[in-house]
Formats: sequence, C-alpha cells, structure tokens
Amino acid sequence: MSQAEAIAAQAIEAARKAGADQVDVVLAEGDALEARVRDAAVDFVTQSRERVLGLRVLVSGRDGNRTAVTSSSDWTEPTIAKLAGETVALARTTAEDPAAGLPDGGFASDWPDLGLSDAGDRGVSVEARIEDAKRAEGAARGLDPRITNSEGSQVSSDFSRITYANSAGFTGSYETASHSLFSEPLATEGESMQRDYWLTVGHTLADLEDPAAVGRRAAERALRRLGGRPVPTCEVPILFDAMTARSLVGHIAGCVSGYAVYRGSSFLAEKRGEAIANARVTVVDDGRRPGGLGSKPFDGEGLPTRRTPVVTGGVLENWLLDTYSARKLGLASTGNASRGAGSGPSVGPTNLWLEPGDATLDELVADTPRGLLVTELIGMGFNPVTGDYSRGAAGLWIENGRIAHPVEEVTIAGNLADMLQAIDAVGSELTWLGRIAAPPLRVAQMTVAGSGG
Repeated sequence: MSQAEAIAAQAIEAARKAGADQVDVVLAEGDALEARVRDAAVDFVTQSRERVLGLRVLVSGRDGNRTAVTSSSDWTEPTIAKLAGETVALARTTAEDPAAGLPDGGFASDWPDLGLSDAGDRGVSVEARIEDAKRAEGAARGLDPRITNSEGSQVSSDFSRITYANSAGFTGSYETASHSLFSEPLATEGESMQRDYWLTVGHTLADLEDPAAVGRRAAERALRRLGGRPVPTCEVPILFDAMTARSLVGHIAGCVSGYAVYRGSSFLAEKRGEAIANARVTVVDDGRRPGGLGSKPFDGEGLPTRRTPVVTGGVLENWLLDTYSARKLGLASTGNASRGAGSGPSVGPTNLWLEPGDATLDELVADTPRGLLVTELIGMGFNPVTGDYSRGAAGLWIENGRIAHPVEEVTIAGNLADMLQAIDAVGSELTWLGRIAAPPLRVAQMTVAGSGG
C-alpha cells in the first residue's frame, strides 16, 4: 500500500468514526513547471508542488443522504481527524437528497496501459524546456520580417498522481503527465497588426511537435491574417477549421451532460434516440483512448472509464453521466464523473471527438464556391437552453473555391440545432489539442453579420 493509499484509508476510517455512513477520498499530488520566453529573454519560470486531500462524506437520513465536501493540504493524522469531524458536522446541516451517494458497485478492476506518462521525462531539465521555448520563439520571429514582436513562447510540464478510495472497498491510483508548447507571434504590415498562435500538447515530451515547427506554424497563422477586413452581411457556407470546430463539439458535450438534461437546461434534453445532426456526424467519448489527454483507468467515483457513443450517424444515443445524474434520470453512469479534490463529482467528457471524414481542409475549401473559413472565435455567445449561437469571428474569405482575403470584425450566427443538421462535409484532419477534438467541417449556411447588407 502506498503512502497516499494509507492516508486515504485513514481519512475514511476517521470519517466513519465521526458518524459518516459513506465516504470517499481523492488525493492529488503534483509537480508543475512553466516558463515563457519573449525574443531571447526568459520572461518567467515557475515551479510548484502541491498535494491536496479531498474528503466527501454522506450521512444517511430518512429521505436520502446529506453531503459535504472539504479539502486540506495538511495530511497529518490530527488534521485528518479534525477535518473528518468537521465535514460530518457540516453534512448534517445540509438537505437530504435521495440521489446522493456512492455508486452501487461496478468499480474499476483493471488498469490498462494508456500511455499517460513517461518516467524519463521527469529527468528533463528546466533549461531544456526553456530551450524548446527559445527554439519556437526564434523560428516564429525568423520566418518573415513582418513578424515584429510576440506575446511569447511558453512551455509547461505537469506530473500528477491521483488516488481515489471509498468506504465501499475501492482503492485505486494512477500517474499522468501533461506537456505543452505554445507560441503567439505578432505580425505587422502597414497599419495592420495581427496575432495568432499554435500549440502542441501531449502526455510525453516525445508526443510534442518540433518546437521550431510550432513557431513557424504560429507565425504563418498570424501572417495570413494581415489586411483583414469585414465582409457585407450575407448567408453563406461556414467552414470551421479544426481549432474552431472543436468548440462545437464542446457545446454538444455541455448539452448532453446529465446535469443539463435532468435540469432541462439543454435544447437536447428530450432528443435522446432522435436524429439531431446530419448523418455525417458521429461523436464519441472514450476515457480509455491510448494516449488521450483525458484518458484514465477510472473516473472520479472509481468506476471504469469506457467508450460511449454520444451521436452515431446523426442520432443522439447517450448522455454523459456520473452516478448522481444517472440516478436522477433512471439510468446508469457512463463513467464520466469528473472530480477535483475540493469538490464533489460532476460530469465531464474524457476524450470527446467528432469522427473525421475523408476530405482535407484544402479540398473542403476548393469545394466551397463562396463562404467563410473561420479560424478564430471570439466571445461566448451560445445559449444551451435554446441552441441560439452567435460568436465574433475572424478567418479567411473564400471565392470560387480559393482563399481570397482575410476577414475580421464579423459575427456568425445561427442555432446549433440547425447547424448540426446542416453539416454537409466533415474533414479528415482530426486535431488533438486537449480533451475535445474535431476535424474541419462545413455548415451549409449561416448568417455572417459584417459591414452591412
């Protein structure tokens, strides 16, 4: 038994002695590094270490369980005993809830190798990671004389160990790591100044793109935005590149969360089993995708993660559920409990993506007589209750299947329900820059609000 597992067992025993009927504990231990370079100068370097114990207790009542969650960075025995007593006392002040409680069994029993870390990466020096940032920064600035400045190139490395245990007899732990490199150059030409970025993320340093390639791609993205201008208000096809298309998948994730569904705060709440999108649309969540940035052997309640088809051929098949939201809906958890040490379980996607099609982005552009390729979205204009969608956007105007000029200061608008039905092309380049991913896609028609009619 590891030290963390022993401390978890101690916390469970203390809470049971204090009067809890059910208990679970999350222990998160982490080491983090972050550094940023601007030009040739190191802007900052930060290193941190944390460990947090999160304690959830449930006290049974006539009409359900009373619940409280607390956390502490002090793992000494007296502190844990005091925390347990205070948490039980706090739980007794809360309302009873018949849906609250630990899962009724079915806990994870296997720990597949998901490629979540490489032990050798811990030996990589801070100086080496800073050198990666310098290489990206130098490549961005050296690509073109119009790259005149930058917001910097930044690296990060995080190593974590997660331990979860509960009073139902489950104990498990896993290690995971995350590394990233980000570059954000500024391009200037005449009175036009534009910024853009590129990044690479992975569980191991070997997963990352070459630093110089990241810098060059970021610079290319900034350069192509020079001379951007609005376009007249119109209705045209909208292409989302992989960077922006993933935001649409993120909106779907929020709308299929069990909490949004049982509260009726999602426009998809009554649509399970119905066609909600074009038949080209298939969306999958898989917590055991090898190397996935959201992969883990068990969720925030100790249940095994799994592959869950969310939308198949346009038909909404499943919600994403933890134990609580599943009970509210009379269903079973999908292993999507997301848990921080200082909070109770909630629903979150693991690795969620839109299945790619066959055409490249260039081929989608060539197949679009006139429209807008969106490369950046601005603001948060989406209403999950109604599906209404309105976002500031920048991108590239398409005429006769070719990129004509950059576009800025426009708004794209529609309704997500209509947009999903109107997806008439899905690209092939599935791009993972986080837990949610998508290839490029095209919506047959949306409103572009620009400089007038």
